[in-house]
Amino acid sequence: PVIEEAGTRVRLIAGSLHGARSPVPTRSELFYADAKLETGARFEVPADHEERAVFVAEGSVEVAGEAFVAGQLVILRPRKAAVVEARGQARLALLGGATMDGPRHIWWNLVSSSREQIEQAKADWASGRFPKVPGETEFIPLPGHEPAIPKYP
Repeated sequence: PVIEEAGTRVRLIAGSLHGARSPVPTRSELFYADAKLETGARFEVPADHEERAVFVAEGSVEVAGEAFVAGQLVILRPRKAAVVEARGQARLALLGGATMDGPRHIWWNLVSSSREQIEQAKADWASGRFPKVPGETEFIPLPGHEPAIPKYP
């Protein structure tokens, strides 16, 4: 489904948002959407889901009076609706859902409920023990630095 409001076009990939529901089956209540906003357009991310975030893929936006640019992940405060306003043309990934049943640790593209499993996965990746992606020949090494920590407005 596509949600169109003044200056916004939001393609709902999975879950439900603004009264629309995607046909993609999910294991929990969530939303995942691709949003395009024209300059000055505003889109409200409702407080329906406990955990919500906006990834700025292109352009820049303002949330709660703070500016965010391409490449930044905006983690929204729980139980508060948030308005995203485009400072120019912007493309966003909108996502949200229920809180996880425990803490998660993230390092690069590795996610686990255990730091030890992250360390093991790093070693497995570096030594080539992860399966290859079909049709891909390029190997991407682990980053040589700690990935950036998301900013919470």
